[in-house]
Amino acid sequence: MFQFKIGAMVDSFRLPIPEGVRKAHEIGADGIQVYVTSGEMAAENMDAQKRADFRKLVADNQLVISALCGDLGGAGFMLANENEDKIRRSQAIVDLAVDLGTNVVTTHIGHVPGSNDHPCYKNQLLVCRILGEYAAKRGVTFAIETGPETALRLREFLDDVGSEGIGVNMDPANLVMVQNDDPVQAVHTLGKYIVHTHAKDGLHLSDFDPLTVYGTPGTTPVDPARWGELFREVPLGEGAVAWDAYLAALAQEGFHGFLTIEREVGDNPEADIRLAANFLRNKIQA
Repeated sequence: MFQFKIGAMVDSFRLPIPEGVRKAHEIGADGIQVYVTSGEMAAENMDAQKRADFRKLVADNQLVISALCGDLGGAGFMLANENEDKIRRSQAIVDLAVDLGTNVVTTHIGHVPGSNDHPCYKNQLLVCRILGEYAAKRGVTFAIETGPETALRLREFLDDVGSEGIGVNMDPANLVMVQNDDPVQAVHTLGKYIVHTHAKDGLHLSDFDPLTVYGTPGTTPVDPARWGELFREVPLGEGAVAWDAYLAALAQEGFHGFLTIEREVGDNPEADIRLAANFLRNKIQA
């Protein structure tokens, strides 16, 4: 029997936030993750009363907050001219995490270049060191989501950052779909850095340049309408993630936290999330 907790991304239900929280409770989740970068949940729009109200909503539904999603989009932290504002907003999200009672903020930082001398790499390194220091002082970890680069390259970057405030949000489907990377080996590569995971599955259909999907500066992006020719997100258990070996690897590396279900496609997200929760429950209890 594995010792994991099941979470649900509130936004994946595609419902108003309070209804999404209640749905997470209905499917038997232990916790929730929620985007806090725009709209009513954006850090700058959450005054003290709204923060207290949201904590109460979560607690009333017998849930905890596994993480906040602080992904500010675009090129992540690759462009120096965008980073002053993104640092400020990211620090505000760390403060929100503290107020809401969670210690993980997940984000994308953009594709980590292959060369440490690349200007974008230097920008990412500088920002992650600044945010890592700030987050660590507040007892929070900024967790970089896997996918834009291989697990090995991300590990090299994390070692270079060298901050207790920077970790990994392990998304096995992203690694499969974009990099055709092995999630099981990725767990062992990134082991000590993993503080949160997304439970998602997918298929890699055709090789492609990841830069054209993640909107990296200087590349011509692939039309999202064509993404289905390259990769496909599928329900848990129907993709290339070897779940038994993957969960065993997480346990071996000492991770016993959240498997947070994220569903970004499909016509009936609630049904898919419910099936995913049952799938994970069966795996955990086996």
